[in-house]
Amino acid sequence: MINKTIGFIGGGNMASAMIGGMINSRLCHKEQIIATARTQETLNRLSDAYGIRVALDNVETARHSDILFLAVKPYLYQEIIKEIRDVIDDQKLIVAIAAGISHAKLNHYFNKPLKIVRAMPNTPAMVLEAMSALTPNEYVTADELQMIMEIFESFGKWEIVPESLMDAVTGVSGSSPAYAYLFIEAMADAAVADGMPRGQAYKFAAQAVCGAARMVLETGKHPGELKDAVCSPGGTTIAAVAKLEEKGFRDAVISAQRCCVAKSKDMGKD
Repeated sequence: MINKTIGFIGGGNMASAMIGGMINSRLCHKEQIIATARTQETLNRLSDAYGIRVALDNVETARHSDILFLAVKPYLYQEIIKEIRDVIDDQKLIVAIAAGISHAKLNHYFNKPLKIVRAMPNTPAMVLEAMSALTPNEYVTADELQMIMEIFESFGKWEIVPESLMDAVTGVSGSSPAYAYLFIEAMADAAVADGMPRGQAYKFAAQAVCGAARMVLETGKHPGELKDAVCSPGGTTIAAVAKLEEKGFRDAVISAQRCCVAKSKDMGKD
């Protein structure tokens, strides 16, 4: 159990997923969390869904938070930090969740030394299956980093990565649930075309992807080895794999993901 006040500036999909994950895993009480957002509609949604405290005042949320998550779009960071930086001191722990916002840029925006962890989670936090990357700066102590790791572990898995890999993390993890959803949707569409009811098609496709992912994580085997084990000579699976290769499946995935990373890097430029 974390005995701190946890604030969120921003109440979008990522913040909602993390708040839901923390509460569902019982890492903290809902009364310990306060969130601000730009619209009363968003605040009402957060309050109704999680029972947390909500407000429209970013400064008050920042003032009263021991751990403050900045969960807004990258283009809003400079504006938000300018608004709150006078009430941020070196005892608070800032967690910045945004593609392309480097430690150097955060230091420039705050204009003073602060404890900051850059983080890149993903929305499966809502079902306690996030994959998050963490990059602390030099002011974060070992105990403070341990606390942040406990928070992120409450809604999934995490890895400490060098800041130089954060853009790659955006491509392979931060944005990649969208690729998986697209794949699941396409498989389900094919099943529907073959006569399966749509609800059942989504269940088959999603569980197949979930099971395949667990096979990679739990067996430790190379994905290619696991793929080969399903492909019987002259069988149905190798026919499907051959068609995917013909249509450029791997190249499409690699190209899309690298495009995502390039966009993340571009967002970090001044």
